[in-house]
Amino acid sequence: MSARRSLEGQVAVVTGAARGVGELLARKLSARGAKVALVGLEPEELKRVSERLPTDSAHWHADVTDAEAMARVAGEVVERFGAVDIVCANAGVAQAGPFLDSDETAWRRVIEVNLLGSVTTARAFLPALIASRGYLLQIASLAALAPAPMMTAYCASKSGVEAFAHSLRAELGHRGVRVGVGYLSWTDTDMVRGADQDEVMRELRQRLPWPAGRTYPLGPSVDRLVAGIERR
Repeated sequence: MSARRSLEGQVAVVTGAARGVGELLARKLSARGAKVALVGLEPEELKRVSERLPTDSAHWHADVTDAEAMARVAGEVVERFGAVDIVCANAGVAQAGPFLDSDETAWRRVIEVNLLGSVTTARAFLPALIASRGYLLQIASLAALAPAPMMTAYCASKSGVEAFAHSLRAELGHRGVRVGVGYLSWTDTDMVRGADQDEVMRELRQRLPWPAGRTYPLGPSVDRLVAGIERR
């Protein structure tokens, strides 16, 4: 493994930063000296997270599927901090249940947020990352490697962002931008706890083989993401 690099003074953008993985990722990056731009749909929660960070930070209310809004946010982040060194495309939603019984609008929303939202995030911030020779971390899931029933939209979206990130890595390497993919298993977040409230999903999870069947604590999972950022 390559040596870890200091994040002191680096500017990191985290989408879906109001809670869960995004919130803790913002906190841990800030604890290592990074300035943090938080992006999400819950302005009050984003404000709460921002106010508790030990380094310079700011927050933006924006939907990652809105190309015009994300382009505006990218410009304002650069204006506010002077550069962007790290972008963590973390924003995501989930829907569970039989495909034939699923609501089409809700199903499409998972694809729009998880896949197209990540694409929109990359498109908005890549000019700044090229300028800084920075790093894009795409949060995917083990669902990209091991698709499961009752999760068609989520698995399709995470497989999509995995392929997108790997393709992008090959395109951007000669421009100094590195691209990584974070594969999270079931992690102790509101999203996973919500899935466990569904009787069918709870039983499905209980039948999964180890290690896929257990829920992992949030802290160590995010520590590994931060370590990956530091090494790149």
